[in-house]
Amino acid sequence: MRVFCASVGFEANTFSPLRTDFNDFAQSFYAPPGQHPETPTLCSAVFPALRRRARAGEIALIEGTATWAEPGGLCNAATWARLRDEILGQLREALPVDAVVLGLHGAMIAEGTVDCEGVLVAAVREMVGPDVKIGVSFDPHSHLSAARTDNADVVIAFKEFPHTDFVETGEAVVELTLRAARGEVTPQVSVYDVRMMDVLPTSIQPMRGFVDEMMALEGTGRVLAVSAIHGFMAGDSPDLGAKIVVVTDNDRAGGDALAERLGRRLFEMRGQTRPEFLTLAQGIERATALASKDRSGPVVVADIWDNPGGGTAGDSTIVLKGFLEAGVTSCAFGTIWDPMAVRLCHAAGTGATLDLRFGSKTSATAGDPIDATVQVVQVQKDAVQSFGTSVVPLGDIAVIRVQGIEVVLNSNRSQAFSPDLFGNAGVDPMSKDILVIKSTNHFYGAFAPIASDVLYVAVDGPYPNDPATNPYTRLTRPLWPRVENPHAVSEPAL
Repeated sequence: MRVFCASVGFEANTFSPLRTDFNDFAQSFYAPPGQHPETPTLCSAVFPALRRRARAGEIALIEGTATWAEPGGLCNAATWARLRDEILGQLREALPVDAVVLGLHGAMIAEGTVDCEGVLVAAVREMVGPDVKIGVSFDPHSHLSAARTDNADVVIAFKEFPHTDFVETGEAVVELTLRAARGEVTPQVSVYDVRMMDVLPTSIQPMRGFVDEMMALEGTGRVLAVSAIHGFMAGDSPDLGAKIVVVTDNDRAGGDALAERLGRRLFEMRGQTRPEFLTLAQGIERATALASKDRSGPVVVADIWDNPGGGTAGDSTIVLKGFLEAGVTSCAFGTIWDPMAVRLCHAAGTGATLDLRFGSKTSATAGDPIDATVQVVQVQKDAVQSFGTSVVPLGDIAVIRVQGIEVVLNSNRSQAFSPDLFGNAGVDPMSKDILVIKSTNHFYGAFAPIASDVLYVAVDGPYPNDPATNPYTRLTRPLWPRVENPHAVSEPAL
């Protein structure tokens, strides 16, 4: 059996002041055919899963390109065309094949192309014909279009947020796609439009129980896979919002019914799924009060909206300034994206003291730059952090100490995934009373085990965090919270 695989991962925040080109993919992760590492990345876990099948003699694997860019602003047209044509050209050379497996993110928007993944999957289908099986993995923070589900035989998204199950998802897509190619199952894809846009962390209830139910349903009767698409509120897409996807073994009617049942239950949970969001003042007050008590670990404070994982620059100073003005010490802050400040610190060297301006280079809503006399605690080339078994590049970094707070400056934008963000930079996270990080929820899996408490601070800034008022231009379906009961609306409503 001949199997082709490729991967493109990018999440476009169409409201971001940033712009994305091929340099962003090359800087984050770009692996030409045959050069994918043995360790998986968030959207390319299908590669190592397929390699194991190839080594066992089960398939002949033809690898295409695998690439990922840190979430950012709109992708330029030339970059999208290059990546699309590169993968399609590799597939054309690989023909004939029995199956195609794609590891995609699902929220890529480029200049002139609103549904990049839909265009890619449809082009693959046109090239390979109706009989070749196509399996696709998605991030749940994506826009699920009909172009994808009409042209793919297997569609599965990560179930967890934080996405701790991306390896398992890659394995599941590979398993079902190969079974379909062998004729063991006849997958049918059912989709229910939940018509809502909300934050749906699975680390807490009620989403924890909802995901557990989805997993329990898989393998019962004719149900092969169940996924929940959360949607990505910072992407101006006509397919914005939550959807339920059920893959059955030749039972479209049963899949449709199950998808609707789960979708209606998810809709009933609207507005109840988020953790407690604090103002900056509340977050500082609570963090300092908790840190003053006997504790088992640091208090972790998440700056949830200046999250590079949501396409922002990650250079906002608003939260850091709040902690500085409150006189907080025994605190580490990670990260602020500022390549120029990193370069100046590297030039000054470890131990140097200098006057430094850092942060808030890209947006008028991200606060003012900080001007301070800082000490360079450490500089490092090619720093990394971990996300499960995946390695995430931070680029060159500098750790500076300002008014008792140690701040990690980085040259590659990245949200905080793991405490080794600090540990790899020479800052012992367990020695600090408070850790302040930029991430919405992906940090939780690795930080929660070391934290005495986890707090979420919501500061209005560069991220479009209210789907009720975000200025979407492409949305034509009624969607909660823009419409109180979108399922009762028969005509399009913005």
